Amino acid sequence: MGKALAEAFAPARDVFEEIDEALKQRLSKLMWEGPEDELTLTENAQPAIMAASLAIVRVLEREGGLDLARHARLVAGHSLGEYSALCAVGAFTLAETARLLRTRGRAMQDAVPVGEGAMSALLGAEIGLAEEAAKEAVLSAPEKEKNPICVVANDNAPGQVVISGTRAAVERAGDLAKAKGAKRAMMLNVSAPFHSPLMQPAAERMRDALSEVTIRPPAAPLVANVTATEVSEPETIRRLLVEQITARVRWRESVLMFRHIDIGTTVECGGGKVLTGMIKRTDRDLETVSLDTPADIEAFAKTL
Repeated sequence: MGKALAEAFAPARDVFEEIDEALKQRLSKLMWEGPEDELTLTENAQPAIMAASLAIVRVLEREGGLDLARHARLVAGHSLGEYSALCAVGAFTLAETARLLRTRGRAMQDAVPVGEGAMSALLGAEIGLAEEAAKEAVLSAPEKEKNPICVVANDNAPGQVVISGTRAAVERAGDLAKAKGAKRAMMLNVSAPFHSPLMQPAAERMRDALSEVTIRPPAAPLVANVTATEVSEPETIRRLLVEQITARVRWRESVLMFRHIDIGTTVECGGGKVLTGMIKRTDRDLETVSLDTPADIEAFAKTL
C-alpha cells in the first residue's frame, strides 16, 4: 500500500516519513509489509488510506505543477476521505490530518462494544427502499430488543446503499429490503456501526480533538458529506466534521451536484477506483480519472 509510490517519487517518501513522525509510529512499514490484520485496525487504516492519497497529491504538486487553487473547482472525500480532501487544499497540515484520523479511528472503534453494531450493503436498492426498510426494522423490533437502531449510513450510488445500527435491527432491515425488491443484503466486515447514532461518543471525542486544531480556509471548496453542498468557512467545516461521525454520507447527492456547477471531470487520488465506480453509476456522462500507480501519475501530470 503506497510502496510503489515511495520507490518512484521522493515527494511520496516525504509524505510517508512526515506521517510516521507525526504518529510516532512506522505506519509506512505497516502499510508496505503488514501484518494485514494490524493495518486494517481502524486507527491504522484511516491514516494509512489518507497517506496513500496525499502521497499522490504531493507528487503532482512537486513534480507535475498541480495547483489545486487553480486546477480544482472543488474537492470531496467519502467519510475519512473528507480529511484527505481538506488536507489536500490546505485546511489541515499533513501531521494534523494524520493525528486527527488516528483519534477518529480509535474513537469510532471504542464507541460501541464489538459485536453489538453492524453494517450491511443493500445492493439493487434505491434510497427510498433502504429508508423504508431501516424504519420498519426499528418499528418491528420485539420488546426484548432494547433500543434498536437502523439508519442509512452511506448513500453511495443508485442501487448501492449501506445501512448501520444495532446488529439485530440491521439484519432485520436486510431481510425487509430483500422482500421489497433489493437484490442482496450483504453484511459488511467492519468493526463498528459507522455513520449511525451509535457513534455519538466518537463524535464528542472528535469535537474535542477538532477544537484544538486551526482549520484554514481551503484553497478550493469542500463538498461536505453531511449536506452535499459546498463549504469553505472553517467553523462550518469543523461543525460538519463532527456531525459526519453520526450522519449519512450523501455521496450520490454530492456527485449529482457536480453537474449543476459544470464539473466535467473527476480525479480520484488513491484507493483504487472505488469512488470512481460510484461516480460512474451516478452520472455516466462525467469523465473520470483514477490515479493509483506511478504510471497513472506520470500520465496525468502531462495533462496539467
